[in-house]
Amino acid sequence: MMRANIFDRLSFLSLFLTIILLPLFFLPFINIPVEISKGLLLIVGLTLCVICWAIARFFDGKITLPKSFCLLAGAGVVLAVFLSASFSAVSEVSFFGTMFDVGSFWFIFTAFLLMFMSSIIFRDPKNAKTVLFGSVFSSAVVLIFQSLHLFMPGTLSLGVLSEQTSNLIGSWNTFGIFAGLSGLMSLLVVEFSQTTLIKKYFLQALTIFAMLSLAVVNFPFVWLLLGIFALIIFVYKLSFTSHLEDGEVRRHFPVSSFVIIMIALLFFISGQFIGGILPNRLGLSNTEVSPSFSATLDVAKSVLKEDPILGIGPNRFSSAWSMYKPLEINSTVFWDVPFNSGSGALPTFFATNGLLGILTWLVFFLTFAWSGVRSIFFSIKNRMNWETIAFFMLSFYLFVSVFFYSAGILVLLLAFAFAGVFLGLFASTREGGEINMLFLNDHRKSFFSILVLVFIIVFSSAFSFKYGQRFVSVSYFRKALAASDISVAETYINKALALYVNDLYLRTYMQVYLIKLDTLIKKGASLSDEDKVLLQTNLDQAVNGAQLSTTYDRTNYLNFQALGSLYQSLGSFGVKDSYSKAIEAYQMASTLNPKNPGLKLAITNAYFLDKKIKEAKDSANEALALKPDFIDALILLSEIAKQDNDNTEALSYAQKALALDPNNKDLIKYVDSIKNSNSIPASDSTPPPDPTPKKP
Repeated sequence: MMRANIFDRLSFLSLFLTIILLPLFFLPFINIPVEISKGLLLIVGLTLCVICWAIARFFDGKITLPKSFCLLAGAGVVLAVFLSASFSAVSEVSFFGTMFDVGSFWFIFTAFLLMFMSSIIFRDPKNAKTVLFGSVFSSAVVLIFQSLHLFMPGTLSLGVLSEQTSNLIGSWNTFGIFAGLSGLMSLLVVEFSQTTLIKKYFLQALTIFAMLSLAVVNFPFVWLLLGIFALIIFVYKLSFTSHLEDGEVRRHFPVSSFVIIMIALLFFISGQFIGGILPNRLGLSNTEVSPSFSATLDVAKSVLKEDPILGIGPNRFSSAWSMYKPLEINSTVFWDVPFNSGSGALPTFFATNGLLGILTWLVFFLTFAWSGVRSIFFSIKNRMNWETIAFFMLSFYLFVSVFFYSAGILVLLLAFAFAGVFLGLFASTREGGEINMLFLNDHRKSFFSILVLVFIIVFSSAFSFKYGQRFVSVSYFRKALAASDISVAETYINKALALYVNDLYLRTYMQVYLIKLDTLIKKGASLSDEDKVLLQTNLDQAVNGAQLSTTYDRTNYLNFQALGSLYQSLGSFGVKDSYSKAIEAYQMASTLNPKNPGLKLAITNAYFLDKKIKEAKDSANEALALKPDFIDALILLSEIAKQDNDNTEALSYAQKALALDPNNKDLIKYVDSIKNSNSIPASDSTPPPDPTPKKP
């Protein structure tokens, strides 16, 4: 039993540290994004927790699990996502993605495993309270650090947080959600916990600090959400203190909740009039763009028409958006943005996992909400520990946040962790709320139980090793992007691909060898025999990288766009039949993203360079049909007209472009050049726009 207790404590410690360090953790000075760093902490901490817990079961021969329909519904979600990923057209993307992507199967599996382990490890009120106070302290450190970073972004960048609004949580609005969570945690402890006066003052100060942080972010959605939850606490607190034994009624007015309700109402109603004061004084600007809820719903409907049961596959919203995005998006400046998520994390899951996934997610959230409502009434009747209600409200706050906003990895993981703590606490307080299994006294049970525990240990270890391998590849990839010397970039991108092959790395690989190819071609007649061999090698490597990216994911238009761009560049180098291959690749990209006028323009440019004028005109007009205010298409049509010596039509297109941007000096000069010339050779005029993608 002593050895079992030791490993149980290690399991508790690893999971406790994982949860409270998630908001703080990142890897400084190595140029790895904050959210990817948090994934490393999650995998390492959760793996240690699972292994130590399994070893403890070897020694005591007892497994205790919460009896919860919500946990069972969570297992249903994992199964549905697994089936959707298994039948996905690009299973590698659906299972893992580029780097443990939010929405991929392994991320969903790990999130629910975190919830499950939290329900087991923290089902004791004392352990739960430790997690809560640890989270409060962790949030205080994050808020203090971010406040200092606002005034000293250069000093506290630590090689990762370069911008003023860069933070330890994720996006700036996600930091606002976290600030709201910090205020809510402090409020719950102040209103329900019997703490010392010093602790209460500290918590009240943290609540004020969280409100100030939220005012700096000024995310109206969080003000609304925080106000609603403060109102729930206010009403619950009054109801709770009005139901005491022996007929005695002792009323306590929850001042802190009332004040937060008023502050949230003020900021939400006033909008920028009051909410914009602090951001403007600090010179903060925040532009975050995501599809609207209605646009996400339209994409989901289109996906369900094609794949009703299992959907397009987890982590493939970008492919769904490219194929089914509304045409109205072309009238905005975001017409060429390949969104990876919808209006919120949960609607994104709904849009990609099919009817089976939607059904299981709905069952999970309904059972979770029902458990929460039951716990509230149960606590009023039986004076249940307040930590249960606190963790339900915190997890519910986070789940609502990720429904309406794509908040990233941290908010989702904290939502599942807090939900697990709530479910474990609620099960432990009910009679018959736990399942106890003893297996050492029965040989058959012992054999199968030990076999399962061994499998859990081996599987956890193998998964963490595989994750570590892919995590290291990110470091090499980032070094390749940051390299100033092309040979250094070549070394690092090859190291990254040796550890993990995906289309993003392959597109970067292609660009590295294209740059090397361009450098050799610029030598011209001075090429040595060795240079000629290198030239052919670099050409083959570039083409191979681009083609492998299309093989990896044939549903990602970016891969075919990159292939088309490569062939177009090779055409400019004089490689035979390259323009026709570029057109073919661009057309495939356009098939995958049919409402993108930029791809139509890329086809136009390739036709134009290949001297196929009629086809170029038709393709340019298709681009204008999708986006009538597309200046680049109008200029290219003007160039085509000039190629045909039709200055009247060339001037007409140029003037239409100028009317869309009358202050553009380059357009003014271009129009004047047409007016002042009866015939301008195409080689002397403004070159057509280059649709070649600049980023991998």
